[in-house]
Amino acid sequence: MKILHTSDWHIGRTFHGHSTLEALAEVLAALVVQVRENDVDVVVVAGDVFDSATPAAPAYTLLTDTLVALHATGARVIVTSGNHDSAARLGFQARLLRDGIHVVTDPRTIGEPITIDDADGPVRFFGIPYLEPAIVRQYAAFQTLTDAGATGGRPLRTQAQTLSHAMGLVRAGMAEHPGRSVVIAHCFAAGVDATAGLEREIRQGGIDMVPVSVFEGADYVALGHIHGRQALTERVRYAGAPLHYSFGEQHKPRGSWLVDLSADGAVDAQWLELPVPRRLVTLTGSFDEILSAENVSAHVDDWVCAVYTDDLPQTEPMRRLREKYLFCALVQHEPLRSASVEERSYSERLRTAATDEERIDAFLAHVRNGAGATPREQELIREVLDDRALAEALV
Repeated sequence: MKILHTSDWHIGRTFHGHSTLEALAEVLAALVVQVRENDVDVVVVAGDVFDSATPAAPAYTLLTDTLVALHATGARVIVTSGNHDSAARLGFQARLLRDGIHVVTDPRTIGEPITIDDADGPVRFFGIPYLEPAIVRQYAAFQTLTDAGATGGRPLRTQAQTLSHAMGLVRAGMAEHPGRSVVIAHCFAAGVDATAGLEREIRQGGIDMVPVSVFEGADYVALGHIHGRQALTERVRYAGAPLHYSFGEQHKPRGSWLVDLSADGAVDAQWLELPVPRRLVTLTGSFDEILSAENVSAHVDDWVCAVYTDDLPQTEPMRRLREKYLFCALVQHEPLRSASVEERSYSERLRTAATDEERIDAFLAHVRNGAGATPREQELIREVLDDRALAEALV
C-alpha cells in the first residue's frame, strides 16, 4: 500500500502580515499531482489543517477544493485535528463527507480503526486527534486507564500520559482488528529539532515531550506538529509543513513522505519534494552591503529578512529596503559592536566627564550600544557648543 504522509497545512496563516492562501493553494495542487503520479492509495494529513480555531471562509474553500481533488485521484484521505484546529469545526461535517474522505476529531473513536484493504489484506489506520488532557478527561475512555504503567494510575495531566493512554486504546484496537497498522498523531516527540520561535511557542501552550517509545507496536507512525521533516526511527516520521511559515524554516525542505507499506509491514519511505513558490533568504551585513547590486540581483524575487549590522539605526530602513526588495518582510538591527560587561556604566562615564562634549559622547555611547560620536558628529557637537557659548557671552 502506498501512503502519502503530509501535515501542518496551517490554512489561513499569514507570513509577516501577508496572506499565504495563494501560495499554499499552488503547493497543495502540486501535492495532488504527486498523489496521482505515484498511484497513492491513502493520503494522511496529521493535524493542524487550519491555522486558527476560527478560520475565515476562504480557508474552508481551499480545504474543500483540495480534499475533492485528492479524492478525484482515487486515493482515500484521512485527516486528523491538531492543536491549532478546532476539532468541532474541522469535524462538523465528517458524517456528510463523501465515501473515501475521513476526518477524525473525536477522541472517543481512537480505538476504532479506519480499515482500507489492498491486495495483501487490511491496513488499520488509527487516527489520534490532538488530545488536550484537561478536555479528554471528561470522556469515559480516558477515565479508565489502559496503560497504568505509563501513567502510574494518576489522572491524565500531560501529553506524554495522554498519548500513552491513547496508544493503549490503539493497541486494544489492533488486537481486536489484526492486520498492518498505521497511527496518525499530532505531538512534540522527544528528540525532534524544533524551529526556534515557531513550534516552541505552541509547546508552551500545552504540548510537552512524548517519548518515541509510546508509539511501539505500529507499523508506521505519521506525526504532525514539527514543521521540518524528521525521521525519528524508520517507522516514526514527521513530514513537516508544505509551505515555509517562518524565516527559521528557510533551510528546511518542503515535501511529504511517500511510504510503501509491504505485506509484512516493512516500511520503505521516499521523500517527495514540493515546490517553493517564493524562496526565503536572510541577508546579513551592513545596510549598504544588503542593498548592493549583487544582492538585489540575486534576491529581488525572494522573501527577504534583512539583518543590518551598522552601529547606528538607519532611517526608514523598511521603506528603503522595499524600494529594492519588493518582498522584504522583516528588518532587524543587530549591530556588531556590543557593549562589554567590563565597560563603565553610564553614571560612571558622567562622573568622569570633564566637558559637555564628553558628557554628550557618554550619552550617545549609552543609547547606541557603545557607539560614541563619530568624527563628523564630534565636529557638529563642537560647533553647537561654541555657538551656545558665544550666545551666552553676548547676553
